[in-house]
Amino acid sequence: MGEILDSPLVFGLLPAVLTVLGGLGGAVLLARRSRTWWTRVVPGLAVATVLACLLLVWVVDDLWRPFPDSLPWRVVAWLGVGLFAPALAVASFRRGTWWRRSGAVVAAVLVVCTCAVKINAFYGQYPTLRAVLGLPAHGEVAFARNATWVPSPFPGSAGRPLEEGWTPPATMPSHGAISQVRIPPVVSGFGARDGYVYLPPAYLTDHRPLLPVIVLLHGQPGAPVDWIEGGRLGAMMDAFAAQHHGLAPVVVDADDTGTELGNPLCLDSRLGNNESYLTVDVPNWIKATLQVDQDTRHWAVAGFSYGGTCSLQLALRAPQLYPTFVDISGQREPTLGTRADTVNAAFGGDDARFRQVNPLDELATRKFPGSAGMITVGDADGEYRQQQREVYTVASRAGLDVRWLEVPGGHSWQAWGAGLEQSLDWLARRTGLIAP
Repeated sequence: MGEILDSPLVFGLLPAVLTVLGGLGGAVLLARRSRTWWTRVVPGLAVATVLACLLLVWVVDDLWRPFPDSLPWRVVAWLGVGLFAPALAVASFRRGTWWRRSGAVVAAVLVVCTCAVKINAFYGQYPTLRAVLGLPAHGEVAFARNATWVPSPFPGSAGRPLEEGWTPPATMPSHGAISQVRIPPVVSGFGARDGYVYLPPAYLTDHRPLLPVIVLLHGQPGAPVDWIEGGRLGAMMDAFAAQHHGLAPVVVDADDTGTELGNPLCLDSRLGNNESYLTVDVPNWIKATLQVDQDTRHWAVAGFSYGGTCSLQLALRAPQLYPTFVDISGQREPTLGTRADTVNAAFGGDDARFRQVNPLDELATRKFPGSAGMITVGDADGEYRQQQREVYTVASRAGLDVRWLEVPGGHSWQAWGAGLEQSLDWLARRTGLIAP
């Protein structure tokens, strides 16, 4: 059963089989010899589907606006196919025999499943059936199992990478542990959902080293579990740890939006005290709950899309806490769609207050001598690639120590996962884990 639940949905045998079955289902739905079917029914339903898709785009992008970027047309096209197939099935019911009606229903279901797989492949949001069903991640354990502090941790040597002098004990497990955790908003009052923590193999020993910390942020729409499912965080960090004697940063995957569609702009404003949650509540919880390096010079913040923008914001607003950041596929500024909408919603129309917390404006007026960042984006992520290039250019001109990393992919997990994975060596050096 576990193998079935962990079967990949983005690539491999299962999506290929569904694609073939969906194509056959579409052929069954279209198969008719009636002249009326091809001259009236099919064209009429096609036009209705196109109009429905245009209406959907208008409602989502112009009226509802749950997220700042528009619906990708590739996604809209698959949504259209997903609407067209059931419409054909319903049309088949007229004067159809019971077996034809049953076949039309089955065919429509296959087409809809294929469309769902194709849309999921675009984003890579649900890599397995386990993720679709919302089941706990493979290998997830209760946090209480690893919450006890060990009496004699390995402190490392001052001024030297933690990896030097570290010898993994024979009892060290081969894999780290992922646990769901509650990080209470004691100071901020922000309505945060549960987060996750990744503890590497070295942490799970009685000779526990005091490891650096990465605070990891998700996108919008989204939730902390996205890094666990779409980003395959556990496998990524385990692979890094396997190359470094079980050592890897402790990763705290925190909630940065409050709700699936929330967008508090990673600020303290009328939309919620999101900045205080991530700069006060989360660090306080880490220091009190996790046996890690307490020196925040060895901490970092990273995220994708909205979370990437948020990572840059936190690195500039709290450089003493997050002197190292990875901005993956972020935007040029926190936004609700337009500058006017953002300023009105968060600051009551006061543009000056917005400029005080806008990263590109902060870079023009302040220096960050101890900070460094990785700006990464997918090579096919047209809109975000352009914005990331602007952020990189402005940051470089301002004297901020930044690096540019371009990876294959668009605005999807193909690029987001690779952006973090290919930044891990640099992060580990910046945070004192391995030698420069």
